[in-house]
Amino acid sequence: MFSDHLSRIEGIAIYPIVSMIIFVGLFLFTLVWVFRLDKKYISKMENLPLDSNLENENKSEIKNEVTE
Repeated sequence: MFSDHLSRIEGIAIYPIVSMIIFVGLFLFTLVWVFRLDKKYISKMENLPLDSNLENENKSEIKNEVTE
């Protein structure tokens, strides 16, 4: 059904090509960005959820003071 309607549109073949180029470009950009990241930054972000709860407790105390 759709292919019949889409085949009648002039110049429609460029859209899949453009979308593939955009996808590959963004994928390659992300890949290069990840490999160029500083290893210390990756380690810091990796351990962030595992940090002590002391910092989280302080934030919740501040939040409770604001709501009271």
